[in-house]
Amino acid sequence: MKNMKLTRLSMRLLLVLSGLTLIASVVTAQGGTPSDSGFAESDTMAKLAAGIALAGCGIGTGLGQGQIGAAAVGWVAEDGSKLGLAMLFTVLPETILIFGFLAMFIL
Repeated sequence: MKNMKLTRLSMRLLLVLSGLTLIASVVTAQGGTPSDSGFAESDTMAKLAAGIALAGCGIGTGLGQGQIGAAAVGWVAEDGSKLGLAMLFTVLPETILIFGFLAMFIL
């Protein structure tokens, strides 16, 4: 029960922080004309989209990795020789987040 409350609280906090970041970035993007800041509106929107995509990658990776990690701990508890394979399966979702970082820095 306590885990569910903590999970709900963390998800709400993440949602509020994402919303505040989105609002702050839009307000900052509207601060001047494109000739003043050197950036066009399409550049700003592309960066905002990359940030949203990275946030989605992070949330998806965290949700998947939590369940995989729990299964891996049970697997290693039953058979200690499977530690390397369990670590591989636990780290595998991180590649999604790395691809998200790569896409963000390319844009």
